Amino acid sequence: MNINATLFVQFAVFFILAIFTMKFVWPPLMKALDERAAKIASGLAAADRGKADLAAAEKRVQTELAGARDEVQKRINDAEKRAAAIIEEAKRTAAEEGARIVAAAKADAEQQVTRAREELRGQVATLAVAGAEQILKREVNAAAHADLLSKLSTEL
Repeated sequence: MNINATLFVQFAVFFILAIFTMKFVWPPLMKALDERAAKIASGLAAADRGKADLAAAEKRVQTELAGARDEVQKRINDAEKRAAAIIEEAKRTAAEEGARIVAAAKADAEQQVTRAREELRGQVATLAVAGAEQILKREVNAAAHADLLSKLSTEL
């Protein structure tokens, strides 16, 4: 065999091997590579969607937290206003109760003063009768002179 024939055989074997590879080996290999590329692309897309979803979720969380903080602050303010109103109501009630107690004490004191005056008038009337007895050296009849004694007690 000469060199040309050997080259031709080598060329024919190479060509048959290339056709076989292109027909039977290359398509499954390309299909596997395409599938792998598609998986990688879908994985990257899913990762991007995950990042976007995470960013959106973080934004919603921040919004919810801000809303919750606002609600808590509003409730605190409402509670403080209610506490102030309760305190003012308690002060007003205490002032009214104090005024009522003072008024009752004044009325009670006036009654005691009036009672003491009445007792004092009675004692003065008794002393006046006793003094008159001493002066007249005789007994004055209190029942007979009740009108006179009541006038005397009214004047006192």
